[in-house]
Amino acid sequence: MKTKHVLLLASGSDSRKNLLEESGIPFKVITQNADESKCDWTLPIEQLVVEIARLKMEHAILPEAKEGDVCFVVTADTMGKDPEGKIHGKPVDRYDAIEKLKGLRNGPVVTVSAFCLNKNVFKDGKWKTIERKEVCSSAEHFFMVPDKWIDTYLEKSWGYKGSGAIAIEHFGEQFSKDIKGSYSTIRGLPLFELRETLEELGFYE
Repeated sequence: MKTKHVLLLASGSDSRKNLLEESGIPFKVITQNADESKCDWTLPIEQLVVEIARLKMEHAILPEAKEGDVCFVVTADTMGKDPEGKIHGKPVDRYDAIEKLKGLRNGPVVTVSAFCLNKNVFKDGKWKTIERKEVCSSAEHFFMVPDKWIDTYLEKSWGYKGSGAIAIEHFGEQFSKDIKGSYSTIRGLPLFELRETLEELGFYE
């Protein structure tokens, strides 16, 4: 499939950039300055990640353009839920990362990723949304890092950047015991759903 467009990724996530590179989707990274603390953290995890992805979209910093230009923008958020139902985001420090890894290896983790995809047009001197799609995907998996491996894992993986300190790609892949669902969802961007939604909005020729 061909496209004349470049997807604008409003995320600094190495994993999401990696996924887009691997899948051959042309993209460019832009910034966003959303304050996630303003979201309702009492929501169920599926609603929370969608709300955060939507907030990021509202705070994405889009490039200058000329009248009639069209752009596609994607934001995303990922969180994990342990067997007791507690929601886990990125670790705040080494101690938190270790505690998350030890706690989450005791049972299946449910990782939920959501993305918000905008098709925008530049009209009357500003970007306007033509269409927006919000998609949520979840996967269940067992991720087990033995105590003697934790230091090495945190040193060589993207664990500090991952929900629940879990990074199943690259070095961390050897600690992923079982997955039920989408591998890319756990990595932070459900690619099957993203490709379908890009097609639906006319990203591809």
